[in-house]
Amino acid sequence: MSFNVLFMAHSPDADADLHRSMIDTGKFKLWSVVVRNQAEALAVAKNLVEEHRIDSILLCPGFTHQDVAEIVTAFDGQVGVSAARGDGLSNKIAAQARARAYGGV
Repeated sequence: MSFNVLFMAHSPDADADLHRSMIDTGKFKLWSVVVRNQAEALAVAKNLVEEHRIDSILLCPGFTHQDVAEIVTAFDGQVGVSAARGDGLSNKIAAQARARAYGGV
């Protein structure tokens, strides 16, 4: 039995069927998927939780508090949900990088 984790990040040009990977050490399985928006994030999470018995979902800092709450609610306490957040400086650096990459988004 392995510990199964899903990491999701946002990108406006993502194709969730294409932009994904899986690492399997035997005891730990990590799926990473880049999604276009919150609706896609919910659909991907539901599919992977059902198909692979995901234990924990880790979300990139681009997910808002409301997005995180929607994902928590979708799994009714059956899956751990965390958001990767940094300190003030880290958040500023990441926001600047996203703005550069996504054209001010």
